[in-house]
Amino acid sequence: MQPRAKSRIIIVDDETDLCSTVAEYLGAYHYDVRTASSGASLDTCLAAEPADLVLLDVNMAGEDGFSIAQRLRAVSNVPIMMLTAMSEVEDRVLALGLGADDYVIKPFNLRELLARVRTVMRRAEAGSAGGADGVPIDAQEPPAPKLVSFGRVKLDLEKHCLVDGNGVCEELTAMEFDLLYAFARHPNRVLSRDRLLYLAHSRDVEPLGRSIDIRVTRLRKKIEREPARPQVIRTVRGEGYIFVPPKETERA
Repeated sequence: MQPRAKSRIIIVDDETDLCSTVAEYLGAYHYDVRTASSGASLDTCLAAEPADLVLLDVNMAGEDGFSIAQRLRAVSNVPIMMLTAMSEVEDRVLALGLGADDYVIKPFNLRELLARVRTVMRRAEAGSAGGADGVPIDAQEPPAPKLVSFGRVKLDLEKHCLVDGNGVCEELTAMEFDLLYAFARHPNRVLSRDRLLYLAHSRDVEPLGRSIDIRVTRLRKKIEREPARPQVIRTVRGEGYIFVPPKETERA
């Protein structure tokens, strides 16, 4: 069987002109692009063939992008990039909190969109050759073990999932994995929200610290024995978060 040459992208937006423009532009860079005008249309596209990335508009007639992102994330870890005309920080934080991997504010530059698409897809495809975002691990650091203990589960650095005591894997979004990977590489060190954003995205981003708080809360539900009383990823008031490996936790 011949390997699939093109990454598959679905653009979901009820502005047909915008869909056509973006599809033509990304298609010129060898992406296989399909378009959908609604959540129902997206469902039809995904049923016919999976996608490697979904570009999802927020403001659409009928089911909005937030609702679509929420139900899509409940059943799939496909990378999601939100397209939004809203510049309010709260709206962007909501998009990230629902599981989106990135967002672009309309009107956007097509070259910037392409760069963000490539970044999100690199994160999603990162794996055996290096660390998060496909960047080789720093030569001065010891090689990370395949499994890193996080409370009641372990982070599998090769499969990008959480493994419980029975060996069952729970899949992670690209951003969830990148965030846990950042903690794993910096145990017992206080990391500010801005630093975590940089480490998780592997690029400079707007310091939406609240988005980190939302993601840490979600991760705690997956790794902590008592999420309301976190012992593995602890809050350092006024500074950020610290990952305390289990052996350290047991002595605390």
